[in-house]
Amino acid sequence: MNGKKLLALSLAGVMSLGLLAGCGGGGNATTPAPGDTTAPGDTSAPSAGFNMSVCIASEPQTIDPALNSAVDGAIMTQHVFEGLMKWSDSGEAVEGAQGANLAELVPGQAETYDKVVNDDGTVTYTFHLRDGIKWSDGQPVTAGDFVYAWQRLATPATAADYCYMIDMVKGYDLVNTGTPTGQFETKVNADTGEEEQVEIMDHADPTTLGVSAPDDKTFVVELTYDCPYFLEVCAFPATLPVREDIVSANPDGWTHDVSTYIGNGVYKMTDWQHNARIVMEKNTEYYGYSADKGPDTLTFMLMDDANAMLSAFNSGELDFTEDVPVDEIPTLLNDGKLNIVPYIGTYYVCYNVTAAPFDDWRVRKAFTLAIDSQYIVDNVTQTGQVPATGFVPSGVGDVTGDPDFRAVGGDYWTAPTTSEQYEKNCEEARQLLADAGYPNGEGFPTVTYLYNTSDNHKAIGEALQSQWQTALGVTVKLENQDWSVFLETRKQGQYQIARNGWIADYNDPISFLDMWLTGGGNNDAQYSSADYDAAIAEAKASSDAQVRMDAMHRAENIIIGQDWALGPIYFYTQKYMLNSDINGMYYTPLGYFFFTYAQPNA
Repeated sequence: MNGKKLLALSLAGVMSLGLLAGCGGGGNATTPAPGDTTAPGDTSAPSAGFNMSVCIASEPQTIDPALNSAVDGAIMTQHVFEGLMKWSDSGEAVEGAQGANLAELVPGQAETYDKVVNDDGTVTYTFHLRDGIKWSDGQPVTAGDFVYAWQRLATPATAADYCYMIDMVKGYDLVNTGTPTGQFETKVNADTGEEEQVEIMDHADPTTLGVSAPDDKTFVVELTYDCPYFLEVCAFPATLPVREDIVSANPDGWTHDVSTYIGNGVYKMTDWQHNARIVMEKNTEYYGYSADKGPDTLTFMLMDDANAMLSAFNSGELDFTEDVPVDEIPTLLNDGKLNIVPYIGTYYVCYNVTAAPFDDWRVRKAFTLAIDSQYIVDNVTQTGQVPATGFVPSGVGDVTGDPDFRAVGGDYWTAPTTSEQYEKNCEEARQLLADAGYPNGEGFPTVTYLYNTSDNHKAIGEALQSQWQTALGVTVKLENQDWSVFLETRKQGQYQIARNGWIADYNDPISFLDMWLTGGGNNDAQYSSADYDAAIAEAKASSDAQVRMDAMHRAENIIIGQDWALGPIYFYTQKYMLNSDINGMYYTPLGYFFFTYAQPNA
């Protein structure tokens, strides 16, 4: 399938049906080792009825809605929790894809809402909660639960990577960032190990955040400006409600115990066999509960070995999987078993810009230019991906949507669509490396490329290793880590080059750009630029579409065209396999699959 066609479909689907949240490009998941049962629950075999088994990834790093920053955790949490808004089945089938409909944004726990644009440009949203909404233990869901969840997300003590998702709410900066005190304390820099003076900030009390509950059924949010994607934020996993009594009683362990992992969504967790499976069953307290709709039990198998996934799918142990062995892709496509659907995201390498030799932009640009992305999409990924020549992917709207942001922004280098062009890129890369003091790679230290365990990521890593060594004369080692370990290593900046991926949280360029703010929770590159921060601040402060887009183009020019902090490789497509006897699954081109209403074929 043509990659450009896929991206066009992606844009059309998202713009017509609503905008969807995504997260860091995922873990792709090895054979589960039987884990000890660390959470109570019924571990007996599923009862007779429709029971569905899926594989999204391996052991999630977290399933705390506020702390999760990966697609796999987001998919799981959205089956257990529901926000003010939610993603539902549009009924519109994805052309050429088996068993998949597009998702649309609809009211969730809030039945209705009012929006008022105030004279000073601020905006007030008032959400009116449904009657009879309950937590899975039967207690009522109140507006106060949303107040607590949003305050918890904003407070720096929570250390939520996605805290900035609500930075348009009044008082956020005072709560999260704080104000300078003029006093300093000594801290050890995690990257250098050296002591440094850090200014102490005075953080406002979380209760000053612009969210309130005038009564149990009314949730009010005050925004500093008219944010075009705010309703999508209200469906985003980080803003899902959580119970204060539950979280405060066991802040570090409430998600690991089925008796305290209390949600308000369609399903509830009944068992977690770590590194093996998470089992969910229908939540009978859910306002939309139906005994006849959707799987009776939904089991997330925790795996990261693509061969094991394919074997489990072929044997009927899995009904759905996102990953397959690289060498099986042509056959599966030819047989019509592998589905390819739109996916708005970018696969890239992330440089640790604070540590030599990648603290030099010339080195970073050299490594980026020496990537033969055309070879990778043609011979490794093989599912319609398009070589990237910028960071914000095709399919993300600009002022008018057509042309999109990528078309308006143009290319930062020429894609290596021919061997001749790739060689030109390599010639420039070698000159840059020489200018940085490493002619023909001489004196360049051994580089370690870090990736999470996955057949696909390994194959891409091997291609990059060969390309960099051949084109630049450097030595590259490969290192893989389990998904949750990998995420923490990358977050802490304990690497040189790491594989990365980002799926849009909503259809707006800012979803790809505000993560690189200085000190941002998802800023794994450890990137910092005052000019970049200023451009993002301007984009976030304005409701004027042209002003916003101009500022975001300026930001991308800084981080890619000037600083080369990231090495984009390709724009994603999404692959999956689904049991041909099942229908009713729906998904969004921004990363989430929903099995809520999946059913056996009649």
